[in-house]
Amino acid sequence: MPELSPAPALTLRPPTVDDEAVCRRYHEQLNAEGFSFLLADGTWDELLAQVEREAAGTDLPSGRVRADFLLGEVDDAVVGRVSIRHDLNEGLRRFGGHVGYAVAPEHRRRGYATQMLTQAVARLAAEGVSPVLVTCDAGNAASEATILACGGERDADDVLPDGRVKHRFWIRPSARTATTS
Repeated sequence: MPELSPAPALTLRPPTVDDEAVCRRYHEQLNAEGFSFLLADGTWDELLAQVEREAAGTDLPSGRVRADFLLGEVDDAVVGRVSIRHDLNEGLRRFGGHVGYAVAPEHRRRGYATQMLTQAVARLAAEGVSPVLVTCDAGNAASEATILACGGERDADDVLPDGRVKHRFWIRPSARTATTS
């Protein structure tokens, strides 16, 4: 049997002015699945300004915490995004968690979500955040498998925001994870 080659290395980076078309396309695709790729509305300049404010933790809208919105890139192509929330407010503690991620439909099943989540957990661990809370909708087998592959341990408490059951997982970063990025 031939050996499988590992997935190409994924890097995380902030969005730039050149990313608007691909990000808006992915946003439309994921909206059809009931999920958002972009986390705000407005012009691209407004979105980029919000990403910068949230990364710096300045002038945050009510209910928002310091967070990094980063694009996952492989071979110069955007394949997904990750949101890394450095703190938890009540809503994030119950429903959203520290990390949210999405992979564009045409890039799924290649290990990119696992790479994004692994790198996000490592970034949080480097800041002393442990354990890391990650949630997913009940029935989202792909996301649950990603979280489990990254060391997620299921919390006994499911939550019901907006009538949807959410599973909660805690990832306890290892010393190896904390140095990986």
